[in-house]
Amino acid sequence: MDLKEKIRVIEDFPKVGISFKDITTILDDGEAFKYTIDSLIDLVKDEKIDIVVGPEARGFLLGAPIAYALGIGFIPVRKPGKLPGDTLRYEYALEYGNDALEIHKDAIKPGQRVLIVDDLLATGGTIASVAKLVEQLGGEVVAMNFVVELTGLKGRDKLEGYKVNSLVQYEF
Repeated sequence: MDLKEKIRVIEDFPKVGISFKDITTILDDGEAFKYTIDSLIDLVKDEKIDIVVGPEARGFLLGAPIAYALGIGFIPVRKPGKLPGDTLRYEYALEYGNDALEIHKDAIKPGQRVLIVDDLLATGGTIASVAKLVEQLGGEVVAMNFVVELTGLKGRDKLEGYKVNSLVQYEF
């Protein structure tokens, strides 16, 4: 299946000059959604993975079914103030300010092998932050899987040293 045919591209969203890659058109197509999840799993079929981690919100939509299919747990990474237990926070810089992500302090046990899943790799800042949280808790990032990679933004460069996989690539 050609996933590019299933991804809706919306020009000038959320602002002029941005070409938004909308994966909701994959999510609402049962065959395409199954193909996407199966393909993301195939990328790591030879790896031993103990737990899947996904940042909100689309990382939840992809990571949870992958964890289910593998028979392992799923850990959400959220914006500050959204998780009810004791959390670890990682703050990171954006081109227009700062942002932060949180994970439960007891979510990952030292030595666990972690697959990070999200819909899009752009500049790599969000996923690098997720990796830092995983590593601060003693987890080992085995791989990072994405549906879409915007190669022109060079996010892969920020993730040097990690195994990075994507199903579909666009320049921007």
